Amino acid sequence: MSPPPKSPEQPGAPGGPESRAPAGWVVAVLLEPGRDPEQGRRYFAIGRADRAQAEWVAVDMAISLGLRVAASPAGGEEPVQALVPLSPVRMRALGLASGERRDLGDRRPRRWLTA
Repeated sequence: MSPPPKSPEQPGAPGGPESRAPAGWVVAVLLEPGRDPEQGRRYFAIGRADRAQAEWVAVDMAISLGLRVAASPAGGEEPVQALVPLSPVRMRALGLASGERRDLGDRRPRRWLTA
């Protein structure tokens, strides 16, 4: 006799809660206006489950790239904004490891933002 199948709510079940819990984030960082008016936001993929930590890592990355991060909201947009949570399955499909950080550039990363 085999054990009953696990329901999706049970830990360890395929499609269970841990597969939907974020393991990473796509974060947008608002930049100060500079020479190039087109460059308003910079996008980062951060392999950290905690949203606040992911946002801070994105700011640190922007600063380490020599970019000037906006200090206050502009045009109704926050300076740092976690846009989309990434599930472990989605991170694996996109090649982002846990703890990894990736600069996605200044164009809206549509591939990373779709489910």
